[in-house]
Amino acid sequence: MLSAARRTLVERDGAAAFSVDAVAAKAGVARSLVHQQFGTVSGLLEAMLDDLATHGALAVELPQVFKLPDPLDTLEQFIAVFGRAWDAERIVMRRVRNLAALDPDLARALAKREDYRREGLRRLLTHLGRNGVSPARGPFEPLDVLFTLTAFETFDSLAGSERRVLDVVPAVQHVVRAALGLGKA
Repeated sequence: MLSAARRTLVERDGAAAFSVDAVAAKAGVARSLVHQQFGTVSGLLEAMLDDLATHGALAVELPQVFKLPDPLDTLEQFIAVFGRAWDAERIVMRRVRNLAALDPDLARALAKREDYRREGLRRLLTHLGRNGVSPARGPFEPLDVLFTLTAFETFDSLAGSERRVLDVVPAVQHVVRAALGLGKA
């Protein structure tokens, strides 16, 4: 059912056609089974996001990033992992965000998942500090700067319609280092 949800979301009509009925039809199951398993459309989308997170680049690669000995390599790879995650599910991420703009429950669920990224960034800043790398203090807190620059919307906007998200990872890495006063990327 989660695979059917993802496939339904990335189809041409995507977010506009996304419903429990559409997912049930694509999965070849009764509508009641989808409702029983996930409750609402928001519940279904939350479960799909969790499934993508636990089986994608984030779950596989992110734990290894924090084991790197060099803190600046950790920063670079953290950004690269999110770039790969955003690239792998770019259409899904766009459409889930569009649906979240209309569904307060989904918006809260998405914000909760964004909090995981914020916590990872907090750990990253602690790791940098323990290794003698101190981001410059500007008008904004380094955590807020990192959170904004590693957001899906940042990668998606920089990539535009002509590039893949992966193509802009070096640019995001460069901008992050410059914004934090960490020298040349």
